Amino acid sequence: MKKYKAKILLVEDDPNLSLVLVDYLEMLTYETLLCKDGVHGFNTFKSTHFDLCILDVMMPKKDGFSLAEDIRKLNQDVPIIFLTAKSLKEDRIRGFKVGADDYITKPFSTEELSLRIDAILKRCMIKSKLSAIEKQEVFKLGIFTFDYSNMTLVSPTTKQNLTRKEADLLKLLSDNKNVILKRETALKTIWGDDDYFIGRSMDVFITKLRKYLREDPNIAITNVHGTGFKLEVEETS
Repeated sequence: MKKYKAKILLVEDDPNLSLVLVDYLEMLTYETLLCKDGVHGFNTFKSTHFDLCILDVMMPKKDGFSLAEDIRKLNQDVPIIFLTAKSLKEDRIRGFKVGADDYITKPFSTEELSLRIDAILKRCMIKSKLSAIEKQEVFKLGIFTFDYSNMTLVSPTTKQNLTRKEADLLKLLSDNKNVILKRETALKTIWGDDDYFIGRSMDVFITKLRKYLREDPNIAITNVHGTGFKLEVEETS
């Protein structure tokens, strides 16, 4: 059986770096399409299926953050790695907020990039298999009905459309309802890592979920100091 070649969208405007990366990725047997600016990258993404996107941050016409936001409007699941010359904490946090799965600061080794790509693709494969195994996709949470597959949270008066990571996080909390969900478990299951910057990103998602659920006073997502979170649902008769 012919081995599947993962397809990578590389959007990088530096001609020297892009040539090196394309050659290296193809040597690793990835099928790689190169775009030299954000507009070209988005048009290519719209017309082709990709298993992974590698985006430079500083680019002409459309920067990497804007491109990632546009990609996320079309596809919540495709992994995104940012390449950047910046190492500012604010830029890393912004990258994760717009949907990045990883963030590599230039200069970097090709071996490091290879290992990160491999880890992300393996994680996506595991998540795909887990989603096929885990059958429960509709949860009753107080006055809310949470439909994981359709990414909706519905009450008698409201309907909230969720992003993929919001839905993944709420499902993990729902699977562990009234039980402590360890912080590192959530981070590694959904983001694949538990470093400081990704942790800050998860806190943003927790805040959003609390806002969505505040209509029901019998539901709370509580912080368990030094441990994690608990989705507390008080059952009413």
